[in-house]
Amino acid sequence: MEGEQNYDFTGKRALVTGAGRGIGKAIAIALSQCRAETYALSKTKENLERLVSEHPSIHPVCVDLADWSATRAAVEALPPIDLLVNNAAILRNDSFFEMNPETFDSLMDVNVKAILNISQVVSKSLIERGKPGSIVNVSSIAGLCSFPTICTYSVTKGSLVTLSRLMAVSLGQYKIRVNCLNPTAVLTDMSKEAFQNDLTETALTSRTPLGRIGEVSDIVGPALFLLSDQSAMIHGSTTVVDGGYTIA
Repeated sequence: MEGEQNYDFTGKRALVTGAGRGIGKAIAIALSQCRAETYALSKTKENLERLVSEHPSIHPVCVDLADWSATRAAVEALPPIDLLVNNAAILRNDSFFEMNPETFDSLMDVNVKAILNISQVVSKSLIERGKPGSIVNVSSIAGLCSFPTICTYSVTKGSLVTLSRLMAVSLGQYKIRVNCLNPTAVLTDMSKEAFQNDLTETALTSRTPLGRIGEVSDIVGPALFLLSDQSAMIHGSTTVVDGGYTIA
């Protein structure tokens, strides 16, 4: 986490969703180490307890993002947030003909609707306070490329790219920056689920010019940069972190 120490978020409050493990956990830890008052949201109490035991300065927020009303209430109850990382997502393996209403609704609830929900609460507070802010939505290269074994997930991540652009157009006038981060697969528990089918690590690395899939640390740095004042003129961007996969 050496490079992350160049950022100073003193006086800022940050909320990271999906922060119980993986990329979200790493971003929450990095923000806390960069002196942001950090709130980590996850639906899994045990993951949050483990995170807080390791990093006592981080505040846990336990709520299921699939529940619109409970999520809205939980975020509204927090102190005013300046920096938001919408990272939480769920993934299911399915082909086009396996796509079904139940899976579609469950993934849309968490991967898209929850981001709209939380972002509305945070941006409304920023506007009422007359404060600038920064929002980073974590999408995926699956929202830019076709992965026929994770169809519903890909649809939700493509929707998030569009939602991020709409948010940027709507919120820019209030000095609230919105950017989308599109990582390649990173070896987290969720991506390991995808690797159970023919979306294999080998298939990804063989097409990736840099010759590897991502690591969690590869995503933390770009996320902090987009949250920071060092990216003050970057707004509405889709930042791809994929070792060149999407251009190969």
